[in-house]
Amino acid sequence: MTGRLNSAQPYVLGLFRIVVGLLFTCHGAASLFGVLGMSSVSAGTWPGWYAAVIQLVGGSLVLLGLGTRAAAFIASGSMAYAYFKVHQPGALWPMENGGEASAMFCWAFLLLVFTGSGAFGLDRLLAKRSPAAAGRPATDKAPVAA
Repeated sequence: MTGRLNSAQPYVLGLFRIVVGLLFTCHGAASLFGVLGMSSVSAGTWPGWYAAVIQLVGGSLVLLGLGTRAAAFIASGSMAYAYFKVHQPGALWPMENGGEASAMFCWAFLLLVFTGSGAFGLDRLLAKRSPAAAGRPATDKAPVAA
């Protein structure tokens, strides 16, 4: 049983990344453009507009699996900031201060910093296509047989 679960791990991690990235992207799009039943934030306002840009761009990168670790690191930090500066002063526990989404996104993205994109990510696709991944120098010529 453990062997089967371990073999599925990259695929489940890839699906996890896609779902978390999609949800984060939707939240950023809703905040920036006033879609999905939310009102938009004014351009340049601190911290709402900047958080929305991080959500839209970072969520899209995580969704695609492109620069996943760096994008997830920035997204995790933005959600930690949101929790401690916006929600936590209201009450100690996330259930009391409305910071459950910020806390969950923060920890989900921190997990992706350490695990990477998993399956289905553009990071893996691009790594397979690069000459360095194949053990060859970055030239157009094939290696000469000895």
